[in-house]
Amino acid sequence: MSPPAENPPASERALGLGFYLSPTPGVPGRIKATDESFRVREISSYPLPDPNGPFTVLRVESRGWEQHELAGAIARRLGLPARSVRWSGTKDRRAVAERLLSYRGAPPPGDLALANAVVLEAYRARDGLVLGHHYGNTFEVRVTDLAAPVADALRAYRRTEEALRRAGGVPNFFGPQRFGEVRPVTHEVGRALVRGDLAGAVECYLVARPVGGEEGTGDAARTAYAQHHDAVRALREFPREYRFERSLLERLAEGAPPDRALRALPYELRRLFVHAFQAYLFNRWLTRRRASSLPLDRPVPGDRIVRVGRDGTTRSQDSVEVSEENLPECTDLVVRGGAFVAGPLVGAETPIGTGPGGALIADVLAEESVEPARFNVPAAPELASRGAWRSALLPVPPIGLAADGESIWFRFSLPKGAYATILLREFLKRGASA
Repeated sequence: MSPPAENPPASERALGLGFYLSPTPGVPGRIKATDESFRVREISSYPLPDPNGPFTVLRVESRGWEQHELAGAIARRLGLPARSVRWSGTKDRRAVAERLLSYRGAPPPGDLALANAVVLEAYRARDGLVLGHHYGNTFEVRVTDLAAPVADALRAYRRTEEALRRAGGVPNFFGPQRFGEVRPVTHEVGRALVRGDLAGAVECYLVARPVGGEEGTGDAARTAYAQHHDAVRALREFPREYRFERSLLERLAEGAPPDRALRALPYELRRLFVHAFQAYLFNRWLTRRRASSLPLDRPVPGDRIVRVGRDGTTRSQDSVEVSEENLPECTDLVVRGGAFVAGPLVGAETPIGTGPGGALIADVLAEESVEPARFNVPAAPELASRGAWRSALLPVPPIGLAADGESIWFRFSLPKGAYATILLREFLKRGASA
């Protein structure tokens, strides 16, 4: 493989995004100038309609809504408990997003009257949604503020697409939004939880700042709380829109210990903290594998591979260990596109392995002072994770490129769990901005 042409910015390296796979120069631009510039539509596995079913499925188009906040707002509008509304895939906040949500109960009598959220369809079903109950997403992304004329940018982008196809795919990093779109620190909260430091997790969620700073109006309130740790005072200082932080502070103001304070947050959000830490470890493993010159598109003994199902998705819980004996068979399967080299989403039952790939994740875990057993999360066992596997590469999808005045539209589809921003960063490289 050729060495990368550029190094990622510090804000990306802090999340484990340590390389570009394509050696071509990037053409920087802006990918989220407006919500309408980033459109995502879920490729859904629709629950079967049933006029007598106990669940309602909603197809919703939203602008500027974070997933947990949208689900919570729908639940409140319908008079349901906070955790009643479920979904299959998380979508970007700064986007026009079409996705499914479900809850147990009757369809709403009319529109939910939520700002910037429209119910496109509502029907009764036999089953509700669970996380991962979809195939992928289709994206339309407009890149504005290009650092080169449109014609030059189009030529450069096509060269990058060719380079990625020659390299065998796109690095399957978790994107920055996995760690928090506005304030990417969820992995740091997760690290503290896995280590059993609940007080540290609370402190991190309330005051931590990512590399590159924070967008928003809460900087002064976070700085002040880090100095005085007065929850009652902080409730006067934290902006009203910081609903999750204020939920924590309300519990702390009542004298609750850290474990009870954390349970003021939605279960899905607390689980996300642990998953974000797993994502961070995976990103670090992938970066380290690349730096060690181990192939991403071929297995070596000690690796794991994940098979590709008939629906085009991989089975994250079902990996095959590569040995000297089955290496030719596993290599052939990967070369034919029937499987991918996989990296660990470390959990309590993750086998680290004995090969060079396993040694890399062992080194990362040692640096993080974490052992796989810690993912049982004794301090919060409801957040425990067994672990899973994730492909190191994604196949490069068909990409539509079209000029639109001084901007360029990208159109493509990705399987579930993949990030449009990770594909796009290969084209834009260092100057990419939201």
